Amino acid sequence: MVSGSSCRHHLGACSRRDATCSKRDPLRRVGRTREGERGGGGGRVKRAAARLRLQLPHLARRHLSALGARVRGSASWRRWPIAFLCYFLPVRTLQPLANRVALYRSFPTRLLSRAWGRVNGVELPTWLRKPVYSLYIWTFGVNMQEAAVEDLRLYRNLGEFFRRPLKESARPLCSASCLVSPADGRIVHLGRVLSSEVEQVKGVTYSLEHFLGPQDGHSNLTSATSTESSPSSSSSFRDGLLTSPDNDLFHAVVYLAPGDYHRFHSPADWTVALRRHFTGSLLSVSPGVAGRVKALFCLNERVALSGRWRHGFFSLTAVGATNVGSIRIYFDQELQTNAPGDKKGHFHDLRYAAGAEMAKEGVALQRGEAVGEFNLGSTVVVLFEAPKSFAFSVKPGQTVRVGEGLGSL
Repeated sequence: MVSGSSCRHHLGACSRRDATCSKRDPLRRVGRTREGERGGGGGRVKRAAARLRLQLPHLARRHLSALGARVRGSASWRRWPIAFLCYFLPVRTLQPLANRVALYRSFPTRLLSRAWGRVNGVELPTWLRKPVYSLYIWTFGVNMQEAAVEDLRLYRNLGEFFRRPLKESARPLCSASCLVSPADGRIVHLGRVLSSEVEQVKGVTYSLEHFLGPQDGHSNLTSATSTESSPSSSSSFRDGLLTSPDNDLFHAVVYLAPGDYHRFHSPADWTVALRRHFTGSLLSVSPGVAGRVKALFCLNERVALSGRWRHGFFSLTAVGATNVGSIRIYFDQELQTNAPGDKKGHFHDLRYAAGAEMAKEGVALQRGEAVGEFNLGSTVVVLFEAPKSFAFSVKPGQTVRVGEGLGSL
């Protein structure tokens, strides 16, 4: 037998415990509200459900923040499963994470990209090709009327389909511009480079020296040298790239979406003297991610081609991304990107010109000539020296195609 006072004490404790649990768990509170109003209080149930919808995002943020605090102190291999989950979460959900960049970087994007490359090389049965490619075309809005081969059944695998060539007349060159777009895509950012910090998107920068690596006259060019060098002063590295005080340094960033044409071309008549391959991560380079990850272009694997054009320094850099570990340069058969065993934060050089007169030695490229290709959408960054009178004819956010004029003198 339990006395009445004991029962009341026990029931009071349970009530207080249930009230505390209800405050901590909105799901339980709404569930009990629904049980209590099941007989006809539909309005109360709807109001409780509305309060739940307002509370759940805050509840999720608290759990994610606590999760990020635990992840920061754990071993890297333990972070992988958590990073795998966060890889599929939208950026809005990842915002509350105090260390969201490090959490995202812990995901094995290089391994994933190599696996995706294997999938791209698997030959599809003839009967399966048209439905698979048609789904991709419908999803990303691909214009197959521009393709040199329109019959989907002739593409043996996904890789051939992604890297499909276009008809010769599909991309005419702008004759009125000295600089044309190197790729199909969207202009993410462009303008003058006023210091050694360059904007990858509005308000988010990266180091020009870390992006291009040391140049002649600044430090020695050594194969397999770490890129984690101390940055130069705000303008010394930029000024060292210029050959004339009457010139300025300009840049343009073109983002290639998955549905775009995946080959990139020469934006001007110039000579490539040096190829520098940076090993690194393969994070997404979409504008949404680029706007939140500082120095994203310096973190990712990339291939920088540097040389000269008629106005001085010129460079074109192909930046890798998730599922885009494979970057191919047509005139460089030795290049192999995203290879197993490559250490992040290093670069490897191949010099095409041995002398000082780089304008007369190296690989000569003509405007509009095909230079290389990506395995999927990515980013191309063009950095070049030009007279101060140079003016861009396009704006950030504008869609461009290969051969379309970017600017003129």
